[in-house]
Amino acid sequence: MAAVLSQRCLNHPLREAVARCPECGQYYCRECVTEHDDRVVCSSCLRKLTVTVEKKRRNFAPVWRTTAAVTGLVVAWLFFFFVGRMLVNTPSKFHEGNLWMTELEDAMEGGK
Repeated sequence: MAAVLSQRCLNHPLREAVARCPECGQYYCRECVTEHDDRVVCSSCLRKLTVTVEKKRRNFAPVWRTTAAVTGLVVAWLFFFFVGRMLVNTPSKFHEGNLWMTELEDAMEGGK
């Protein structure tokens, strides 16, 4: 503690130092130090510590959007493909609109 009392702040030479930065080893006044992870560090070391903590993340948003768009197109194509096959495989009488008449005529002939 005696070493701190005789030291001056690196940034403010007229002020007495109150702490020593454990990262760079320099002495600083109260305005020049801050607490980070239960340690007292100077602003320049704090900047270095926070920059190294941040990791660059990969951005997969364009890949996911493209995958979602392609999947949506495939699902839509499959839907319309199967609906089209169903319509093609239905009897032509159903398309003409007289299927109910044929059923009614068959029922009437069977009842006689």
